[in-house]
Amino acid sequence: MNNTPVIVFVLVGALAQLIDGSLGMGYKTSTTTFLLSFGVPPVFASSSVHIGGIFTSAASGLSHWKLGNLDKTLFKQLVLPGIIGGIIGAVLLIHIPTQIIKPLVALYLLVMGVRIILKALQQKTDLQIATRTTPLGFFGGFFDAIGGGGWGPIVTSTLMMDGHHPRIVVGSVNIAEFFVTLFQSITFLFLLQKIAWNVVIGLIIGGVATAPMAAYLTRFIPAQRLMLLVGILVMTLSLRTFLVALIG
Repeated sequence: MNNTPVIVFVLVGALAQLIDGSLGMGYKTSTTTFLLSFGVPPVFASSSVHIGGIFTSAASGLSHWKLGNLDKTLFKQLVLPGIIGGIIGAVLLIHIPTQIIKPLVALYLLVMGVRIILKALQQKTDLQIATRTTPLGFFGGFFDAIGGGGWGPIVTSTLMMDGHHPRIVVGSVNIAEFFVTLFQSITFLFLLQKIAWNVVIGLIIGGVATAPMAAYLTRFIPAQRLMLLVGILVMTLSLRTFLVALIG
């Protein structure tokens, strides 16, 4: 188990919440990337991020539901496949040896970093791409669990490229994310003999503490510029983790 002081995870949670509060996505991806760079094993990184993420996804989903940012059809098409994919991903992550899964997760997060950068540089277009929401929900949940994040970058960005209304997409995806995250966390809690509670508690404290500040900063920080910086950061840390895992 990682012996890093709890204060480090508080700072990681705080920074990740600042990122997510400004972009509407990236909490789990950036948090997992940071945790891996501090030497936390992938299974404990993902389980900690998801258990802590229950609170943030609940608050976010409830807010969107109250504001009416929900397409019930889209939600239904995403939530069950997302839960199934998330459970399968969590089970695989638990049973695959760390030395095998760590470089794979780092490589996946590297791809997520590239995806974030491309989205930041993306020019507005009228092109619409047909999306099959059921497979999208499944793979979003699967890679979210096994990679410690990615539900937002995968599902939200794909649906937006499909031409769905951004407000409805963000709301529906966030509400579905709570249920996906909940079942992923239950799977981790049921199958893991030990949970990195120092990591979980640190992430919750840091995330809750900076949530109001994150909302306030959205008035001043250009989302596109911040997204580009986050993508570069995720890529850099993931590449380092990937190389360290391969070398030794």
